[in-house]
Amino acid sequence: MKDTQDIFDYSLQEQLKEGAPLADRMRPQTLDQFVGQNHILSPGRLLRRAIQADQLSSLIFFGPPGTGKTTLARIIANTTKAQFVSLNAVLSGVKDIRAGIASAETFRKEYARKTILFIDEVHRFNKAQQDALLPHVENGTVILIGATTENPYFEVNKALVSRSRIFQLGSLEDKDLEKVLELALKDKERGYGDKSIEIEHAAKKHLVQVANGDARALLNALELAVETSETGKDGTVFINLEIAEESIQRKAVLYDKDGDAHFDTISAFIKSMRGSDPDAALYWMAKMVYGGEDPRFLFRRMIIFASEDIGMADPNALQVVMSAAQAFDYVGMPEGRFHLAQACLYLSTAPKSNSGFAFFDALDAVQKEKNEEVPNHIKDGNRDKEGFGHGEGYMYPHAYKDHWVAQQYLPDVLQGRIFYQPSDQGYESGIKQTVIQRRETQIAALLNSSEGSGDKQHEYWQGRTLGNTAELLADIRNFVFNRISFQPYQMVLVLNAGDGVFLGEALRQVREGTIYGLVRNQQEKALLEKHFSSSDYLDRPIIDLLEVDNGKIKTAPSLLNDDTQFDIAIGRNALSKSESNLELLTTIAKVLTKDGSLFLVESIPAEGQRLSEFMAESKTNSELMAKVRNVEQTIYGVNKDDHSSWDGKELEKQLRKAGLLPGKQQKTAFFNKTMITKNKIDQWFEIGKKTSKSFADFLGAQLSNEEIEKIKQHLHFILAGKVVRWKSSWLFVKAKKKP
Repeated sequence: MKDTQDIFDYSLQEQLKEGAPLADRMRPQTLDQFVGQNHILSPGRLLRRAIQADQLSSLIFFGPPGTGKTTLARIIANTTKAQFVSLNAVLSGVKDIRAGIASAETFRKEYARKTILFIDEVHRFNKAQQDALLPHVENGTVILIGATTENPYFEVNKALVSRSRIFQLGSLEDKDLEKVLELALKDKERGYGDKSIEIEHAAKKHLVQVANGDARALLNALELAVETSETGKDGTVFINLEIAEESIQRKAVLYDKDGDAHFDTISAFIKSMRGSDPDAALYWMAKMVYGGEDPRFLFRRMIIFASEDIGMADPNALQVVMSAAQAFDYVGMPEGRFHLAQACLYLSTAPKSNSGFAFFDALDAVQKEKNEEVPNHIKDGNRDKEGFGHGEGYMYPHAYKDHWVAQQYLPDVLQGRIFYQPSDQGYESGIKQTVIQRRETQIAALLNSSEGSGDKQHEYWQGRTLGNTAELLADIRNFVFNRISFQPYQMVLVLNAGDGVFLGEALRQVREGTIYGLVRNQQEKALLEKHFSSSDYLDRPIIDLLEVDNGKIKTAPSLLNDDTQFDIAIGRNALSKSESNLELLTTIAKVLTKDGSLFLVESIPAEGQRLSEFMAESKTNSELMAKVRNVEQTIYGVNKDDHSSWDGKELEKQLRKAGLLPGKQQKTAFFNKTMITKNKIDQWFEIGKKTSKSFADFLGAQLSNEEIEKIKQHLHFILAGKVVRWKSSWLFVKAKKKP
């Protein structure tokens, strides 16, 4: 009896399959069959990697009908090793959810494997139904994949949204719809490949255009046209423009709820204040008040804005808004509108600073770093000073000049870490220089106390600090990233990513994209991989080792993989090895998308700081000083052995040879205070110990050993242990891929 029942069930499934609409029959079964949504599914993109690696976290697919949300879920069902449970929010209730959860728990106990719970039209679940899901998503019983045509930030439980990655699917482009149409006409098993069908070009164009990015609407129209058209004597079904127009008259438009208008208008209000446009801010606020918005809601948003977007640039902003809100509660409407207006105008015209976000950087460090011990000298000495020496060595700031003294406050592994970046606006501009100076002094104190420690990790950080101060790194990073417009799903290649500065910023800018970083040695690779190891799998950058042999790229998977295409390549001092510049640039040009861009910022040593500018000239050493300046001119002028003498014209030539179109170049000079140690000066005067010539090597061509030693001692006397104002010159260039 059971076998007979199975036969009937199989027969029913086959009948349903044969009778299914064309749109359902043509659903892709694999990622390679999927058409469109390249911004999240092309090779190397975040979502594609997650599906292929079976490393999915909870997801919500959001987009118009017919863009592939349910299809993506079915593809995941075909590829994952996890159990796949599917529900439709229109047809399912809490009972079905509980049954799915029970199945997931059983599956996990018996097979130690995860369960993916797919919910179509997830926004149709009410609050109680969504709340029933939450604890099981939180504890990992199920991985939720939701599909919705409504904005999940408005229509889905905020707790579920916060635990999920949101992927927005857009309407398909015309070229994608044309491909879908051709596949349906050629596929013999699922489509009309077994029929002779001829469609006029104008009819095809009309079907594609009126489908308006909806593959389902297109396939439904094609099916209606084919099934209702007569077959000619030669067995061909002919579809002209008139038939196409009858088959797809118009596309239904989704109803836009009042909730969208509410959130869009408050967004416009906040952004107008942030942009210091009082007229626009007043207009959007007036529109909300006229529409019946609760004034207390507006005050709450302005209170947040006072700290988030103004903060230390004008500490009085928070007090003004709080006073206005308190006055409104006392007065009420309609006179209370004056208090709304005053608060709005004050915030709109106040100087802006978002430096308060430093707290979230610090919070992120607390979450990601291991639990570090408080440095001994700033521990509480009232209880354990005698037994453990807690508090010993603490320097009381009030006993020093300006009530401040340089000493260590951060844990050892975080020394040199910068969270707070003062802006140059308002009140904050007045304290910026003090903060920077004290920070540099802290770094100087650390370097002096740790020289010769033998701590490799510390030496690595120390080298970075000496070569590029924190302020300089921040200046260059901001200078470059302010000139690039990133999109959330982009593929970004960071060249020379070993210091992590551009890499970290790229990860913050492109939250749902994929970031690749090229490093030049295993040490850098290991350091970066260790740094990002605590991040979620999909939040980590992909670190590639770039090795060059005789000017040829030997290893770098992201550059040598033909399937990997980048929207943006970016680098700081990425071309320091001149013998491999052309090869590297040529390879980058190949892996850029057709609209891809390369952004480089390269130091120009010839226009940077020269040591002779620190040396005081006198009557007794004028001849020696002339020789030093002559040597420096040789280093930056006629020597062509290394990167020290290159210029913008040479870079432009190389870009063109590599297949790139360079844009307008921009030179910028930065002046930053840098700590000069005795060891650093000694490095300048090492002879024959490096692959590239040292300063002393060049001096040796024109000066005697006695003169060189005299210069070295002079620099020790005037520079060692001091913080100097160091000039660096940088060239910013943008290049596009040649068409």
